Amino acid sequence: MQKIILLSSLLICLSALLLTCTPKTTETVTTPTTTEPVKPVSPTPPPVELSPCPKFTDAPNQDDAETNYVLYRDFLKAQDYDVAYSYWKKVYAVAPAADGQRNTVFSDGIFFYEYFLSQTGDQAYVDSIFALYDEIDKCYPKGGYVIGRKAFDYYYKYEDRSTPLETFNLFKESIEMDGLDANYFVINPFTALLTELHDSTLISDAEAKVYADQILAIIEHGQENCENTECEAWEIVAEYAPVRLQYFETVKDFYPCEYYVTKYYPEFEAAPEDCDIAREVLSHLNWGACTEGNDAYDTVKAVLDGKCRYEFAGPAGIGVKCLQDGEYDCAIENLLLAAEQEEKAVRKSELLLLVAKIYYVHKRSYSSARTYAQRAADVRSNWGEPYILIGRMYASSGPLCGPGRGWDSQVVVWAAIDMWNRAKSVDSSSAAEANKWINQYSQYMPKKADVFQRNLKTGDSFYIGCWIQRSTVIRTAN
Repeated sequence: MQKIILLSSLLICLSALLLTCTPKTTETVTTPTTTEPVKPVSPTPPPVELSPCPKFTDAPNQDDAETNYVLYRDFLKAQDYDVAYSYWKKVYAVAPAADGQRNTVFSDGIFFYEYFLSQTGDQAYVDSIFALYDEIDKCYPKGGYVIGRKAFDYYYKYEDRSTPLETFNLFKESIEMDGLDANYFVINPFTALLTELHDSTLISDAEAKVYADQILAIIEHGQENCENTECEAWEIVAEYAPVRLQYFETVKDFYPCEYYVTKYYPEFEAAPEDCDIAREVLSHLNWGACTEGNDAYDTVKAVLDGKCRYEFAGPAGIGVKCLQDGEYDCAIENLLLAAEQEEKAVRKSELLLLVAKIYYVHKRSYSSARTYAQRAADVRSNWGEPYILIGRMYASSGPLCGPGRGWDSQVVVWAAIDMWNRAKSVDSSSAAEANKWINQYSQYMPKKADVFQRNLKTGDSFYIGCWIQRSTVIRTAN
């Protein structure tokens, strides 16, 4: 490479020499005058900040270091990892910072060690991976990037090396260092840990509130200021994190009244004649501590006090009243008591399904919701509505069971379609609604290539973990 540079320099000098030897023309050259102002000279751009760690220019033989860099990168692209690694080691030994502007050598080293770990299971490679992260931080200090990458790997790859709380604290440190400019890859796992640790009482309401608000602000900032491929990454984050944060709707006084008005009042506006929707919306507003004097609250309550007025009597009536008032434990207790006392199968099943909906919509306890939906179906075997609900719970579990996109979030659709097909098979009157959901979600099933990459094939049995824990059949969207 040094020889090429020298040759280029000689050619430039030769060209300059030829120009000076060109015979001068006898024509008189007149310099035109102009009244245009002289353009200011552009300021010299600031020098590029280079890594303090060894670079190509610091290597004993710069030409050899640069050549080995090109060779290992070429073999890496060709997926000849053993040969690529042999050249990588030579570069890493003398110029780990490459040209001083990028951490490519360190990042590629992490890739090599992850590959060798997958082939051998030797945990010593994990130590090498985290050692390289430390070197990146030393040679290319960049806010919370490295500590965020470490937390990311602990969360997704090496769970046994860190507790959830320790990993959460690493993410927290990364976000605190970068503020609104936090890296997109930390947001989804940080959000998941925030909800899980709060549910385990390891994080207080006050701390959770601070980070829930910050997450939403970071996502908004990221989407507004993203460039190129990062925009798609922020889009994925925006589809996942806010859904996980809905968990905090189960926490009393976590979100203010206006949050519930903004989110749920449009449902009433879209169907102001539907008494069930009016009652559901008022329930959310009551839970959010909305009161008389709030325009949305007054409008919905007027409908329920008027044409949708309900006479509350007995355990069932008390249960509905508690539901409308946003008192969910009271509602469940009384509705279950009413179901226990009810002798008619149709009425009993309706009460049990209402309990299932409270668990699903308001308490976000999917397992409990499925339990009572299944009990409703058992009581009334020719009713498809419970299976419609279970299918909707499965379909909405992508952010709970995976990163929001990709394989783990897509396979839940198979279980959902199973339930919607079950609804059709037991109740022909459910066919239209079941088909609506099937048509809507079939496009989100994995592609044939995704199935093939995992050495699976269409029609095979597949077990879905997470809270679903059901066996299903592999299908594809194409």
